[in-house]
Amino acid sequence: MSERESLASRLGFILLSVGCAVGLGNVWRFPYVAGKFGGGMFVLLYLVFLVLLGFPILTMELAVGRAGKANLVGSMRNLTGNARRWVIPVKIVFVGNLLLMMYYTVISGWLFAYSFNYINGAMMENGGVSIADKFSLLTGSPVMSSFYMLLTVVTGTVLCIGGLQKSVEKSVKIMMILLFFLILLLGGYALTTDGAAEGMKFYLKPDWQAFSGNIGETVFAAMGQAFFTLSIGVGSMTIFGSYIGKERRLAGESIVIIALDTLIALLAGVIIFPICFSYGVDVGSGPSLIFISLPNIFANMPGGRWWGILFFVFLSLAALTTVVAVFENLIAFLMDEFKFKRRNAALFTGAVVAVLALPCVFGFNLWNKFQPLGRGTNVLDLEDFIMSQNLLPLGAMILVLFCGKRWKTFIDESNQGKGLKFPDGLYFYCRYILPLIVMVILIWGYIQFFK
Repeated sequence: MSERESLASRLGFILLSVGCAVGLGNVWRFPYVAGKFGGGMFVLLYLVFLVLLGFPILTMELAVGRAGKANLVGSMRNLTGNARRWVIPVKIVFVGNLLLMMYYTVISGWLFAYSFNYINGAMMENGGVSIADKFSLLTGSPVMSSFYMLLTVVTGTVLCIGGLQKSVEKSVKIMMILLFFLILLLGGYALTTDGAAEGMKFYLKPDWQAFSGNIGETVFAAMGQAFFTLSIGVGSMTIFGSYIGKERRLAGESIVIIALDTLIALLAGVIIFPICFSYGVDVGSGPSLIFISLPNIFANMPGGRWWGILFFVFLSLAALTTVVAVFENLIAFLMDEFKFKRRNAALFTGAVVAVLALPCVFGFNLWNKFQPLGRGTNVLDLEDFIMSQNLLPLGAMILVLFCGKRWKTFIDESNQGKGLKFPDGLYFYCRYILPLIVMVILIWGYIQFFK
């Protein structure tokens, strides 16, 4: 039996984990949700819930992976002696990794398309076609959407074929370094625009009066964003926990991952809010902010083509790090459970994702109700709802119940090595209160979807 792969360095583990967490939830969803719910107060609550929710659950998921030395399913099997009451539920939630890629690769493809169209100048050419129409043409064309989706899938597959250390770890390190560079460059420019001061005030200064009139919605939105931003619950972090040794305590590693993930989310707001306030764009306009509103700004600002290139390359890198990380999770599952060779596992994963992504690609035409990423995007909305509002919270619930039930084992595993200890005094909170909070998030997701 061949020795299981491992990561070459702690930095590789941190950046892979952050790369998995960092994605459209940080640089796309976070700014517009913050804008919708009043800016500063939402950001403050988001940070509070990251501590209350993200920190303990992320530590639990990493602990399960490191103790079980396998993917989520294999780890749960190893830790429970193949107890069906634990293994069967995690098999169900693990499907969320595949489901996520069924629509995430499509959206990532749109980002690639925008990047290429800014590079070749097509996005800056009017020709009587508005930015909104260009987006509709892209998403409404099965050929174009399929091409860019396949480009995303092939890129993720190729980067994973080369091996964990030689390709996955190295490529994500490079992409994350580029991502940080681009976000600092874009943020620095945004702070020089005319509306920067007003935008940053809205973004970071809590508006107690606005909050008092919309307390419930703001609290639940911040709670949901803090929960979903780390992609915890379906094993995406379990696999990286399985690749590391016992040299470092997991609480400290969780804090570093959360801090970097949050930094990128906050810096995304530093880019978007000043620019939107400078050019009179509604920061709460929804996901169309990225694909329609900001490109309209780039089309009318000095050097807009170059800023558009930087912005969409930045978004593409953020999306691609998530694709590579989730692909690695699916590949590791095939290698652990079915003894696939890495190359075969990567090719099989890419082929399956490409085929299963087609309903999302064609969904826009089958229902013919396109609205920019709104209720009309039937297939995408349904897949995202199943993943985000069902499998993620259900997976988190399993982890919380499992680690709460085996508290001493969890504490012993988490606190091996150097660094910050996970507080043993959080037992009551993690065992009884945290599951209730996760249940509230699950219920709130249903209320919002059917609202």
